[in-house]
Amino acid sequence: MISMVRGMTQAVQAYSYAGPSTLDGGRLGLSTSGGTALSGPRTHPRFFSGLLSQAAPAAAGLLAVADVARTRYHQPRPGWTRDPVVTCDGGRLRFESFSACGGVYARLDVFELDGEVLDRGTTNVDVNGPLREALARVGGRDPLHLGVGPDELTVTTLDGAVVEKKVPLPARWLRGFAEVQVIASRFDLRGEVAGPHAVRFLRSLPRAARATVWAVQAGRDLRVSAGPLPGGVCLSGAGRVATLLPLLRFAKALRVYGPADGSSTAGAWELELPGMRYTLAISPEPWRGFSGEGAVLADLATDEAAGDADVVGMLLNFEPTVELGLLADRSGLSPERVRAALTQLGTAGRVGYDLHEAAHFHRELPYDRDQVAELNPRLTAARALAGSGAVHLLSGAEAEVTTDGGVRRVRIAEGECTCPWWFDHQGSRGPCKHVLAARIAARVAVEVTT
Repeated sequence: MISMVRGMTQAVQAYSYAGPSTLDGGRLGLSTSGGTALSGPRTHPRFFSGLLSQAAPAAAGLLAVADVARTRYHQPRPGWTRDPVVTCDGGRLRFESFSACGGVYARLDVFELDGEVLDRGTTNVDVNGPLREALARVGGRDPLHLGVGPDELTVTTLDGAVVEKKVPLPARWLRGFAEVQVIASRFDLRGEVAGPHAVRFLRSLPRAARATVWAVQAGRDLRVSAGPLPGGVCLSGAGRVATLLPLLRFAKALRVYGPADGSSTAGAWELELPGMRYTLAISPEPWRGFSGEGAVLADLATDEAAGDADVVGMLLNFEPTVELGLLADRSGLSPERVRAALTQLGTAGRVGYDLHEAAHFHRELPYDRDQVAELNPRLTAARALAGSGAVHLLSGAEAEVTTDGGVRRVRIAEGECTCPWWFDHQGSRGPCKHVLAARIAARVAVEVTT
């Protein structure tokens, strides 16, 4: 069972496994803990049993995802290991994790499955110390038998034996899952190189863990720039892509994604491997987790988002890709409202974003919609300001917001404000609470007059 105990700063996630995951004689059994499947909630769901044709890259990729889950890149210190999330959509397995500091997101997509898909859904999988050691020794070209979920015969012999883990999850870690899918959906492919060039480029990165560089396409190669260039992708904290390095011997291609302006912001790195892909999303600075980027706030502040999320959520079916246009047709909502609904669902851990497919995907994490306000205090504060009458709408799409710190002047459409937050971040970390409050009040005023 998975339980969440919420607080203002962290939650506790309890994993309960029927037994530890093991790798023995070419058979990898991943134990599962409390999840959601098409068939409904399950204590220990079973999703897949069959062969992976590429054992070595699969083992290395799973180990890389687990390494991110146990690492705190900013101010490293010992901490809890968080178990990766796995989603089975019927045609592939997606393993996901977030770093302890919330600044690195990892995903391994395994899309060459030869076996039986028993169900579709999402759960956590146990990656323990002995399994990590066994995965590190996997090599060669022999296929790997993979079972996601306990085998019935194994479960009966366990006779109720349970492996329990209780892991504290900081609120910023939970918010990161929502933020990263919104930020990634705004990225474009900025560079792509074949395997040998990928090896040369990644090994040319500075060894200083906190170094900041830009990756720029140069013909068939990528080159490192010390400063921003058109089309470049920022990598702040070069050491945060370390989990790519053990995978280089399998690399078929490297792709780099980022915003079109090449500014000092987040980026994503994708290695094409035999039968699978490994993706890392990196926050703008080593000390900045994705949780504080504020990319979700504009969508969450709309009045319709929560209700629309209920409608769109019922249309999700663990499909390989979630097409926005198709959801708009099925739901009768505009693409803009569907996008806002997906953001709301993302905050509850129900959707992610695949850069290679340029589409969202469905998953189910053990978070609920009631956490949205708690995990986004800026939005909560904005709604309180709007509800208290602190917003005075002016002509020319401007507003004044009265706070304990004084009156803030807001340009609603541009998202500009006279508060210290705006001067510090210039909109790079989402709208401030005064802009959000003004936008909420402006929508209410329109509704009253129409």
